[in-house]
Amino acid sequence: MKLSHTAARRILDAAIAKADELEQPMNIAIVDDGARLVAFVRMDGAIIASIDIAQKKAFTAMALMTDTMNLGPRTQPGQELWGIEHTNGGLVTFGGGVVLRDAKGEPIGAIGVSAGSVEQDVKVAKAGAAALLK
Repeated sequence: MKLSHTAARRILDAAIAKADELEQPMNIAIVDDGARLVAFVRMDGAIIASIDIAQKKAFTAMALMTDTMNLGPRTQPGQELWGIEHTNGGLVTFGGGVVLRDAKGEPIGAIGVSAGSVEQDVKVAKAGAAALLK
């Protein structure tokens, strides 16, 4: 399964709905299996600095095929991935990037969300990801 524009819109709409529910405007980026941008929105009021962060969260999740929240502990001083955030033009190693998987569990893209707390970013990203298989 490839990530279609229709699926990306469904993911984006679900993420926006969750951000609205949380009353937190977000920047939301969706990338395909090559980590190329497919869809993006900056909700009214979302901070500008988070545009780049959302896109890098999506890129990081897809490039490393793991949710970004799984990276934090492994990127601390003395750990196996210490310094990885300085590679690939900058990776993001805190929550808000979620791998999008098809019905077989294969990665087909990722969503990156930024502008709220890390907890809010994760909730919005997961809500978007859940919409993929609906």
